[in-house]
Amino acid sequence: MATPALLADGPLAAPLTALDAAALFDLPRAAAACRIVVAMSGGVDSSVVAALAHASGAEVIGITLQLYDYGAATGRKGACCAGDDIRDARAVADRLGIAHYVFDHESAFREDVVEQFADEYLAGRTPVPCIRCNMGPKFTDLFRMARELGADCLATGHYVQRVMTDTGVQLHRAADPARDQSYFLYGTTEAQLDYLRFPLGGMPKPQVRALAEAAGLRNAAKPDSQDICFVPDGNYAKIVTKVRPEGAAPGQIVHAATGEALGTHKGIVHFTVGQRKGLEIGGQPEPLYVVGLDAPSREVRVGPKRMLAVNAARLTETNRIGPLPDEPLTAKVRSLAKPVPVTLEGATGPQGLGEGAAVTIRFAEPEYGVAPGQAAVIYAGERVIGGGWIDSTEKVAG
Repeated sequence: MATPALLADGPLAAPLTALDAAALFDLPRAAAACRIVVAMSGGVDSSVVAALAHASGAEVIGITLQLYDYGAATGRKGACCAGDDIRDARAVADRLGIAHYVFDHESAFREDVVEQFADEYLAGRTPVPCIRCNMGPKFTDLFRMARELGADCLATGHYVQRVMTDTGVQLHRAADPARDQSYFLYGTTEAQLDYLRFPLGGMPKPQVRALAEAAGLRNAAKPDSQDICFVPDGNYAKIVTKVRPEGAAPGQIVHAATGEALGTHKGIVHFTVGQRKGLEIGGQPEPLYVVGLDAPSREVRVGPKRMLAVNAARLTETNRIGPLPDEPLTAKVRSLAKPVPVTLEGATGPQGLGEGAAVTIRFAEPEYGVAPGQAAVIYAGERVIGGGWIDSTEKVAG
């Protein structure tokens, strides 16, 4: 995507021409006749989306979902969509002169995301709450609100690209690989994708900050969020044990190959498959990793790196965006992992990938640190095909 031309006037201190800005939203008719709802978290990305929408000439409404404020647990007042972030979103809306509404979704967020996050850790799995949030409170409720407000589209600050083709709408990775968030949006349905807009997907982050500066937005230099919104200090176990105190139940650390007890731990919520640090079991002849978690017995099973290798993973609750292509596929099994070549098994016919059906991804080469509870996202080149939750893995024999 070409960098839009800068202006010298206008209500934003002018980052874009109206025509440039409108083109980013793929509006169905003249911008002046359209209404855009923008999901505003209080961060610089969603704030710039609101500024771009306003610059297009469309009517803009900002919506912030107050999701969570775990100040007492985290030592920080406010988190994503809470506290200071809500005030930042409101200040941006005031600066732009657009309507802004805040809706209290703490109860739904706690039940659908936070409690499920805790329950997954208690079950020996490694959850991805940001995906659950996108599939639940954020998109489901924001879609309903945007449609009730008569909006032509719902725009967010995610770094992904929505691509229209002759065969329908597709979801692609962001132009800037360092900012790509497609892993977290694989659960987007085709109907949702028709309505969504991601105007930042073709931009590098420095350009987004430059647009925020040009617009005079108070959060132009605001740091990016580095952690799960309700765990801003990175201490997942503290949150889990506050929600589910039984998560602090101790257990044994056992060698997966020999069955030998090597030590004790203070709760399986402190561990995930592939983890090496924090085991506190020195004196071993080789480095040991968490290779499995047994929730009923509260055992943390460890072994050498070779015991992490898997040939395949079974995915459940799958989603597919568009048809399966006749080209090689890759998959990411963690948000920061590199996509690796895979094939799909059980992904054709009415029970294929999508609509919640279970499928298996088979890796071309052994993959390491594949944790049940994480998502596996499938790609064809830059296009997101879909994905699902990792339910179980097939270990490499030997």
